[in-house]
Amino acid sequence: MAKGKVGKTVESLGDYLKEQRVASRLSLRQLAEQAGVSNPYLSQIERGLRKPSAEVLQQIAKALRISAEQLYIRAGILSPEDGVGGSVELAVLNDAGLTERQKQSLLDVYSSFLALNAGRTPDDD
Repeated sequence: MAKGKVGKTVESLGDYLKEQRVASRLSLRQLAEQAGVSNPYLSQIERGLRKPSAEVLQQIAKALRISAEQLYIRAGILSPEDGVGGSVELAVLNDAGLTERQKQSLLDVYSSFLALNAGRTPDDD
């Protein structure tokens, strides 16, 4: 019996994007055009060679008509426990007044604070 992905949860972002693109009946070139990215860049994302920014993921999600939050979770930008709406990460990612670099910096600082505080008790403050 050949091993296939049918029935298995798609783990990687690239595999998930390809699955969604195929389900949407879009070619790589069509999706790249609709998302405003280059065909080679999208191909590299699907093959797991590139990690796209939150902004690029948002453009791809819009072109595929799927939830950007799902792509953020797959890319490791959001954790599944954050849920949809109300999370600090989503607020930062959706803030149009910030540049991509500023968004990533804020997310990095936030996650470092969470990691630092994970080893503390409330009485440590």
